[in-house]
Amino acid sequence: MPELVIETEKTTEEAGATGGSATTGRYFQRFTRAQRRLHAVLFSTFLGLAATGLPLRFSESLWARGAAKFVGGFGAILFVHKACALALTVAFLIHVKDIFTRAWHREKGIFWGATSMVANWKDVKDMVGHMRWMIGMGPRPKFERYAYWEKFDYWAVFWGMMVIGFSGYAMWFAPFFAHFLPGWALNAVLVIHSEEGLLAILFIFSIHFVNTHLRPDSFPMDMVIFTGVESEEEFAHKRPLEYQRLKAEGKLEAKLGQKPQSWFVNFSKIVGFTAITIGVVLLILTLTAYFG
Repeated sequence: MPELVIETEKTTEEAGATGGSATTGRYFQRFTRAQRRLHAVLFSTFLGLAATGLPLRFSESLWARGAAKFVGGFGAILFVHKACALALTVAFLIHVKDIFTRAWHREKGIFWGATSMVANWKDVKDMVGHMRWMIGMGPRPKFERYAYWEKFDYWAVFWGMMVIGFSGYAMWFAPFFAHFLPGWALNAVLVIHSEEGLLAILFIFSIHFVNTHLRPDSFPMDMVIFTGVESEEEFAHKRPLEYQRLKAEGKLEAKLGQKPQSWFVNFSKIVGFTAITIGVVLLILTLTAYFG
C-alpha cells in the first residue's frame, strides 16, 4: 500500500505541473493519421492470419473442421490466409519505405536518440528498474517517447516478417524457391512457419495485449493508437521525459492536437474490444489444440 500512495502522489504532482489542475483539457498528438491507418491494417491482417492459420495448423481439431465447413472448406481458409499475408506485406513495405525516406532527408532521431525505436542502454536500465519497481524495490522509471516494451513489440514485427513471412512465401511459391533451396529446406520452412506463427499468436494475444491495454496505466484499453492523441495528464504521466524535453525545447505547443469526438472514441472502443475478444478466443483455441 505505501508504494501505491507514493505513485498516486507523484501522479498528482505531474498533473499539477501540466496546468495546476487535475484536468487541463489539452490533447497532444502521438500518432499521425497515416500511422494509425497502417496499424489498423497491421492488427486486422494479423487477426486474419491467426484466424485462418490456426485451422490449417490444427486441421484435425473439431473446431477447425467446423470452421472449414462453415466457410466452404480449407481451400477458402487458405485463400483468405494468403490475401491477409499480401496485405500485411504491402503495409510492411510501405512502412520500411517511409523509414528510409525520412532517413534520406536526414530527419533526426530515426535510428538513434530519444525519439528512435532503436533500443539503447537506457532501455536496458529502464527494464531492470521497472522489474525492481514491480516488486517494490525501487522507484518507477521515467520513460521517453517509447518504452522498452514498445520497442520490443516493434522489432518483433520485423522478426516475424523475416522468419514467418519468408517461410510462408517459400511454401506458397515452392517451385520457384526449389531452384535455390534444397528439398530439406522446403520441409523445414513448413515447421518454421507453423511454430513461429504459434509463437507470434501467443506473444501478441498475451504479452502485447497486457503491456499495451491491460496494465494499470491503460486499463481497460489504450485508445491513443486509435485516436492518435492523449490528454496532457496522460502524456505527462506515461512519458514524463518526453513531456519535459519538449517543454524545455519550447516544442510542446507544436504537438497540440484536437480532442477526439465522442462518436469516434466509442467506435474505436468497439473495434478495440472486438479485436481483443477475438485475440483471447484464438489464444484459448491455440492452447487447447496444442496441448490437447
